[in-house]
Amino acid sequence: MSPPPIDSTTPAKSSLKDRLKSAGSLFRQLPGTFRIFWQASPRGAVVLGALTLVAALLPAAIAWVGKLIVDAVVAAAQGSEEARSRVFGWVGLEFALMLGSAVVERGLMLTRELLRANLGNVLNERILQKALDLELQHFEDSNTYDKMQNARREASSRPLSLVMQAFSIVRNGITLSTFAALLVALSPWSVVVLVAASIPAFIAEARLAMAGFRLYSWRAPEGRKLNYLEWILTRDSHVKEVKLFGLGDLVLGRYRELFKKFFAEDRALAFKRMGWGLGLGVLSLGAFYGCYVFVAGRAASGAITVGDMVLYLAVFRQGQSAFQGILTSVGSMYEDALFMSNLFTYLEIPTGNEVPRVLPAKSPARGRMNDIELRGVSFRYPGKEAWALRNVSLTLRPGQKLALVGENGAGKSTLVKLLLRLYEPTEGTILYGGVDIRDMDVGDLRGRFGAVFQDFVRYQFNVAENIGLGHVPALEDRPRIEKAAEQGGASGVIAALPGQYDTMLGGWFEKGQELSSGQWQKLAVARAFMRDDAEVLILDEPTASIDAEAEHALFERFQALAADRIAIVISHRFSTVRMADQIAVLHNGGVDELGSHDALMAKDGRYAHLFRLQARGYRD
Repeated sequence: MSPPPIDSTTPAKSSLKDRLKSAGSLFRQLPGTFRIFWQASPRGAVVLGALTLVAALLPAAIAWVGKLIVDAVVAAAQGSEEARSRVFGWVGLEFALMLGSAVVERGLMLTRELLRANLGNVLNERILQKALDLELQHFEDSNTYDKMQNARREASSRPLSLVMQAFSIVRNGITLSTFAALLVALSPWSVVVLVAASIPAFIAEARLAMAGFRLYSWRAPEGRKLNYLEWILTRDSHVKEVKLFGLGDLVLGRYRELFKKFFAEDRALAFKRMGWGLGLGVLSLGAFYGCYVFVAGRAASGAITVGDMVLYLAVFRQGQSAFQGILTSVGSMYEDALFMSNLFTYLEIPTGNEVPRVLPAKSPARGRMNDIELRGVSFRYPGKEAWALRNVSLTLRPGQKLALVGENGAGKSTLVKLLLRLYEPTEGTILYGGVDIRDMDVGDLRGRFGAVFQDFVRYQFNVAENIGLGHVPALEDRPRIEKAAEQGGASGVIAALPGQYDTMLGGWFEKGQELSSGQWQKLAVARAFMRDDAEVLILDEPTASIDAEAEHALFERFQALAADRIAIVISHRFSTVRMADQIAVLHNGGVDELGSHDALMAKDGRYAHLFRLQARGYRD
């Protein structure tokens, strides 16, 4: 289990008890982070641990050998031949230790770089895998999207930083313990001074870490807006309107205003860090030089040797640095753990697909067609009061073509989302072959549908892949792809391309060929026809970007393909709609009328009114 998520919206002012409670909760992020670190690279973790241990022991050894060198030099200067010979031995040993230290530090740098790349990739894969598990409702929810962006923003750096800070604490702790043993022998109270002078720095670092975390977490929605403004000015899909309506100055102005706000916040935090850092640095420097005066006085009086003085000052300075390093690492871990909570919060978003609430006795069998029945289905989007669908009951049988018509917002596309289980009904039930679709494996359910949506995707891949993605297992099956292209009416478009099925499409990559909206739509229709074993075909405004002749040819092919399947068509073109066996007229989320074209025209209700309005437009 991952550690519990942390609420990043904790009020800025809180009591010491609250802060301690929050800190304890935050450091519960450590087990989950170390688990990911170990899974990413067990060998790297072992190497990092070994090098850290060696690096922790070397400073004390180097300091002690330095003392021996000074004492030997002083003795040699007083005429000791034995001391003169020892000087060269101690210098050689110090050289060997310094060389070993340099090798270890380089090894640590190399290990960190390799771990950074590996761990960053592992976490990005997990974030992307989680995105695959999320449903449409999660992507349409701004809070969930902010969690994703917060997780992605820090995934490449924060986990390794948290681990490295933990190793740094271990390293400095070992180093400090060896230094403390040396300091206690010379002056026990200096250890107390060392610790006391470093504590204020830790408190300041912890407070600034929380301030930085809140700043970056709270600005996530505005950061998304900043990215959107940049998107408007840099994407080909927007450039025509930006140029036509002169939107550039307006959008760029809003971009500048947001950037200025962000910069002002960052600058205030940076100045605060500088002020605290400078003040506490002066405090630490004063403590060091106070001890310096004391030790120098003892050496001058002959109470300790010159080597002892050098050792004392070196150990005190390095010990002070090590202790401050521990406290700084704790503060940095605190900040890293705050950001890691974003990652774990995102990874723990419930999807509702892990365990079915009720397992069906028997799922609908593949190879035979099934009825689809909607019983009193109502749906309301999360956070909305209005019903998108209200008390819809329909039965769709194999071989039946159902058309959905109605004004924008009537609930047509929402009904399709429910059938594909992109959302679940707020009330009522959808049965597939007599089984509640909530009890079916969602992958198996969607595998029974072929669909082309009004907002179809223009993949920046080659032509064959643009079509083959409709059925990934057949992505390399060129005959099947060509057949789908023929059924979707895309063969003529493809024949005119320079590389035909191997032509790269879109303008994002080199040698990409851009298509018209109608040509892209034909490829999208062909993609839907890749699922030639689909039990249900859905066409959501499939002819919005193609001409009347191509539309007529498409629906002739569609009728042949859907002869024994359920077919659902959403269209504003009544020349298309009238081909359906049944027409459902949606109004305010409910089924206002249901029947064939002739029956609805005879009824002279809403459908007949809309049909005559469109027909009059064609005549005029």
